[in-house]
Amino acid sequence: MTSTPGSAGPTAGTTPPPSEPEASEGGGFPAIGRGTAHADTPHAGTAHAGTAHAGTAHAGIRHPEYGRPDLIPRFSRAERQVHRATAALMLVCLATAACLYLPPLAEIVGRRALVVAVHEWSGVLLPVPLLLGLGSRALRADLGRLNRFAPYDKEWLRAARRRDARPGARPAGKFNAGQKLYAAWIAGAVLVMLGTGLLMWFSGVGPVVWRTSATFVHDWLALAVGVVVVGHVAKAYGDPGARRGMRTGSVERAWAEREHPRWKPE
Repeated sequence: MTSTPGSAGPTAGTTPPPSEPEASEGGGFPAIGRGTAHADTPHAGTAHAGTAHAGTAHAGIRHPEYGRPDLIPRFSRAERQVHRATAALMLVCLATAACLYLPPLAEIVGRRALVVAVHEWSGVLLPVPLLLGLGSRALRADLGRLNRFAPYDKEWLRAARRRDARPGARPAGKFNAGQKLYAAWIAGAVLVMLGTGLLMWFSGVGPVVWRTSATFVHDWLALAVGVVVVGHVAKAYGDPGARRGMRTGSVERAWAEREHPRWKPE
């Protein structure tokens, strides 16, 4: 780390790996508008004081709230778009499934053939936003974080089982253990739902027992997915700080230090 004459702060020579080192004492969170940029971003290095473009560029994350020392970047635009598109497709799948399996809703909606077609295509398209989003370096880095369990994640799970909400009782990096478990479970569930759904759609590709087995698994797993997604939405509704991060891409420093003390944004 070196400083150049006339710069508002130090310049980073290398881009740090997508690991989660512990935040240093006193907080290691960079603020939006501090004038730090990665070396692979345009005009990386210096952000002169008083200029209109002073800000922080983090793995493609751009924020309109420059000059807010109480905010730190959390999600890139690509990550937020992937989340929104996936959520929309998931809600369409669940809504159409309810219309197909609940007689009162089926009578109200009608047009069963259209509902079936919408359900099938929304299910087939469900993995597409994530696959397209893999072009984002920020998304790939966060997928790596979600796929790694750290020793302190066990502490988080033990505290969650005890309903221990004391400060420091639930250590977490950028994603806590509950978020990692949810991501792993829903990814696996979507793959199983996709496979069983295709067997139901193209019933002639195998024996009848394949279709009946696929229907059984698909129906019960759909119910489980609906319950889990409702729980996910309820948890998000109860955490305004987390909702802000997914809505705007930035979160308040105090929220990050309280909920994710082991997270140190690059």
